[in-house]
Amino acid sequence: MIEFFTRNWLLKLISLAAAAIAWMLIASEPELATILAVPVEYKNSQNDLEISSSIVESVNLETRGSSGRLRDLNGARAAVVLDLSKITNPGERTFTITQNNINLPRGIELVRAIPSQLRIHFERRVWRQVPVHVRLSGDLPARVELQSYESSPRLLGIVGPESRVNRTESVETDPVLLNTITSSRDVRRATYVSDPQVRFQGDPEVTVTLTVKKK
Repeated sequence: MIEFFTRNWLLKLISLAAAAIAWMLIASEPELATILAVPVEYKNSQNDLEISSSIVESVNLETRGSSGRLRDLNGARAAVVLDLSKITNPGERTFTITQNNINLPRGIELVRAIPSQLRIHFERRVWRQVPVHVRLSGDLPARVELQSYESSPRLLGIVGPESRVNRTESVETDPVLLNTITSSRDVRRATYVSDPQVRFQGDPEVTVTLTVKKK
């Protein structure tokens, strides 16, 4: 046992001194506070539920720690992580932001979050088909008359929170420019749904068939 302490004693002494100096430097660093914007992450969401309220993407965290730790915080990937595994039914839920749902580096203390709570509304995910509205732009060339136009398919599937899907009456195509149409033709156009929380189920492009005749 004595031999263990006496072997390479000089190297052990130097290592101990270096560790003591490092600890003293860290301990002597001033304690500071800073405010940092971090993203909000959602995990374990249920397959049949969706967030229908405005989605909060980031919050501000007031944190406190040594100046060295706070410098490290700027390079770390801190985030607020909300666990949605217990949300199984539609409705409004409130999440309080605490040290428990923030992955801060060791040695950094959370003073407060701004906002300190997030209230989120959940709805059932639903799907339905809505009509496609074809947008026409400009005028046909002289002596050409538009007889008819239609999209194929005429209906497209959309999916999202129930109330938002039910409020979406139609989707619309990008403009079809008429000033270059001199004969009947098919043109491909993307379609657009105005509600940011509603999305297409499948291909959002349609074929617009234009039927024209000479005057």
